Amino acid sequence: MAKNMNYNYAFVFYDIKEKRVNRVFKVCKKYFKHHQKSVFRGNITPANLIKLKADLKKVINEKEDFISIIKMINDQSFDEETIGVNFEDCEALIL
Repeated sequence: MAKNMNYNYAFVFYDIKEKRVNRVFKVCKKYFKHHQKSVFRGNITPANLIKLKADLKKVINEKEDFISIIKMINDQSFDEETIGVNFEDCEALIL
C-alpha cells in the first residue's frame, strides 16, 4: 500500500513500560478520544499525525516500548505503522 497518502482517521494501540505509560496516555489524549485501556481512536489531520508521532517518539524507549498506529482513509483502506519493538510473531490485523 502506498505510504504517501493522507489519512484522516487512526487507531493507536500501545504496550509501554509502566514508568512511561502516563506520558504516552497524555500525548494520545491530546489528539484522540480514549477508547479502551491502551487504545485511542479518532479523526486526525495529516499534520497532526506527524506531530503525534514526533511527540510519542520523545516519551518512549523504542527498544522497549511498542506503539501501533492504524491509519485509515475510509472503512476499506488502512495501513499499519509501528514505533519501537516490532512483535513479528503477533497476528496481522484483518479488517
